[in-house]
This record gives sequence, C-alpha cells and structure tokens, in this order.
Amino acid sequence: MKSTSKAISSLRKLEADIRKVCMSYPETREDFPWGHSAFKVGEKAFVFMGGDKDEVSFSVKLPQSRDIAVDLPFTEPTGYGMGKYGWVTVKVRKDTKVTMDLIKAWIDESYRAIAPKRIVKTL
Repeated sequence: MKSTSKAISSLRKLEADIRKVCMSYPETREDFPWGHSAFKVGEKAFVFMGGDKDEVSFSVKLPQSRDIAVDLPFTEPTGYGMGKYGWVTVKVRKDTKVTMDLIKAWIDESYRAIAPKRIVKTL
C-alpha cells in the first residue's frame, strides 16, 4: 500500500513539475477547457495535460521529433485528428521509464512550434 501511495505522490509531483516548466515560458497562461489544463501562449495551446489518479497524460506538438517519440511504448499520436499535425500524447504511469529532461525537451519543442516568432526569438 505504501508504494502505491508513493507512486501516486510522484505522479502528482510530475504534474506539478510539468506545470512549472510550462509556466516558465514567456507569455504563458494556464486555461481549463474541457476540465483539463491547457498551457497557452496567446490563444494557442502548446501543452494539454490531464489524466487520472494512476496516470499523468499530456499532449505536445512535436514537428521535429514526432516520429521518434511515437515509437516509445508510452506515447501515441494524439486523438481527434491532431496526431496528423504532429501532436503526440504521453501517458506516464508509476512504472513508466521517462526522464524529466526528455519531457522538458518535448515541452520546449512544442512551445517553439506554437509561439509567435517574436517570442521565440527572446528564448
């Protein structure tokens, strides 16, 4: 029971870490369409985040690394037809082997793909 509680706690920490990374980008705000978090620059989302108690799920736009990313066992093209535009959904469970460095790289790629060029130049 203790390890399950620890795993759930680490998933909530991952959620908080993803939120912190997203909010560190210029002109970013968090919105809640459909009851889930969407991190936006202007009116365009660069990360959608949701999940349940046993999982953290987030979607990012990966124009350069999409083909490599979707080969991983915990990723898939995003539904609703978004996958064909480079969006990838990542599902992290307590036993998923993914590093925060990789998650940060995906968030960065997504932000740079969505943000206006004038903002990207400041990074």
